Amino acid sequence: MPSVIDLFARGAALVFEPLALALIVVGVVIGLTMGSLPGMTATMTVAVLVSFTFGMEPVQGMMLLLGIYGGALYAGSIPAILIRTPGTPSAAATVFDGFPLAEQGKAGRAIGIATVASFVGGVISVVFLSVLAPQIANVALAFRSPENFAIAVFGLTIIASISGDSLTKGLISGLLGMFLATVGLDPNLGYPRFALGTDALTAGIEFIAVMIGLFGIAEGLDRYRSGIDTAGVEQDLSTVLPTLEDVKDIGNVTLGSGVIGAFIGAIPGAGGDIASFVTYNEAKRWCSDAVPAFGEGNIRGIAAAESGNNASTGGALIPTLTLGIPGDSVTAILIGALLVHGIRPGPGLFNDEPGLVYAIFVGFFLVYVLILVFGLLGARYWARLIDFPAMYLWPVIFLLCIIGSIALRGNLLDAWVMLGAGVLGYFMRADDYPLAPMVLGLILGPIAESNLRRSLQVSGGSFDVIYTSPIAMVILAFSLLSLGLPFVRRGIQQYRA
Repeated sequence: MPSVIDLFARGAALVFEPLALALIVVGVVIGLTMGSLPGMTATMTVAVLVSFTFGMEPVQGMMLLLGIYGGALYAGSIPAILIRTPGTPSAAATVFDGFPLAEQGKAGRAIGIATVASFVGGVISVVFLSVLAPQIANVALAFRSPENFAIAVFGLTIIASISGDSLTKGLISGLLGMFLATVGLDPNLGYPRFALGTDALTAGIEFIAVMIGLFGIAEGLDRYRSGIDTAGVEQDLSTVLPTLEDVKDIGNVTLGSGVIGAFIGAIPGAGGDIASFVTYNEAKRWCSDAVPAFGEGNIRGIAAAESGNNASTGGALIPTLTLGIPGDSVTAILIGALLVHGIRPGPGLFNDEPGLVYAIFVGFFLVYVLILVFGLLGARYWARLIDFPAMYLWPVIFLLCIIGSIALRGNLLDAWVMLGAGVLGYFMRADDYPLAPMVLGLILGPIAESNLRRSLQVSGGSFDVIYTSPIAMVILAFSLLSLGLPFVRRGIQQYRA
């Protein structure tokens, strides 16, 4: 069996191939560009562009998508600092201290702090990913159908914690995703289900087409509804490189927030927005006597939010690669991209595709190195992207959505599915139905169904095959805990009120 050093060497060899290396650079630049535009989330950008990776080798496609992922998540801090509008939801906490600094004419300093903290948080997350993912995968290799069913159920219970203010709406969204996943051929018997008598639907609802519609078309329709305009801002961006004093000031907060953010990111469904708010709040507690106070332009507030935000990325890849459970909505799309190539994320991935896995480790580290370089050298240019006329941008994005959905299988039905999902996502957003539970239902519903039915076939229809598995019962116990916590939390809030 190859050593860890050999595996990293194999991954590095794949990453440093000219095309893969170029795609990382292109991905980071695209991510920086799109993330700098308010409202252009990392999820939407990856969803729109994922179809362009289907003709590439898996490593090359993943390098492009990881570059977009990291670049967009970091760049969301630029409009958050300059115009008080987060480019991505994960940058919302950066507004608290970033914009007050911009009001003081110190936008360059704020962007520099955000860039350094993002790099540190990202590197910490890659270290966590590289160390923890192989160990978790080794344990998960012992999983059979009952354990895999339990894992899928655990993933589905996360719907309760990502449903926002309404658990009912979250459950409806999740069940809708599970229903869409049942369209097509029965995975065990091969009979068509909900195909409406059409041959095209027997192949099933294409996951990527739904994702493009939910996060691309729906976002654009919502932007047109709320009114598309641009906001200009005049800021001093001449001093971006942080001083040694600034680095010393944010050092401990940045490192601590990176560790917390990586752990939070590893919780399926948590994501960078939760990580950034948690780390920002913890930084306020650590530095309760800070001057200036948090919320008035304290650079440690920016560092905490950005370090935690970017540290969540590597954390989110841990359950994605080891268990096949998406850590956030972006990694859900990455799972779809791998499935298109015939690669199923999970514990077997580390044995079947070790080169790909370790290329992801090496490539993601390189992504954050590029973010540090491009962020510091090109901050003033990325900042100008907020003035780009959105009225010209969104038609191009709509066109890319249509092209991407058709190119997936050469099937016009996928374009209609994508448009239908976009319209559905628009109305769901308008009525505050969360989209993340629908994504979880689409991905995990078929996994839960196929593994449950396979387990029952092996046991002759007896559920004892699940009850007699200690690992499955432990995971199901965690599922009950995950399902019950939101109710307990709501009860405590109502009691205090």
